[in-house]
Amino acid sequence: MNNPYAKYKSNSISTATPEELTLMLYNGAIKFCNQAAVALEKKDYMKSNKLIQRVQDIIREFQITLKPEYEISAQLNDMYDYIMRTLITANIRKDDKKLQEATDLIRNMRDTWKEAMKIARAEK
Repeated sequence: MNNPYAKYKSNSISTATPEELTLMLYNGAIKFCNQAAVALEKKDYMKSNKLIQRVQDIIREFQITLKPEYEISAQLNDMYDYIMRTLITANIRKDDKKLQEATDLIRNMRDTWKEAMKIARAEK
């Protein structure tokens, strides 16, 4: 691992709090959605498929880590299910509007997460 960027990235992941890791995953999902949109625009369907699948993996990870004992988990799971269905539709139909809808939902959830992190820090 001689690449300084790779070292920095590895260190930032290994030293991040769970809250920061969640934020990184949201950012990664948005990045992959944006890259998939570009690939769709270029009609590079293999690349867009792989990128959308990466987003689906992140959303699936969010679903797996939900704790059912918390009331909000059911609502989050419903939202993640909707995002997954939207991503699948976007991927099958090569539908840039559906992909944009999923991206907007993920971005909204990311922004809400960032705000919750700010509030939690302020309360400490």
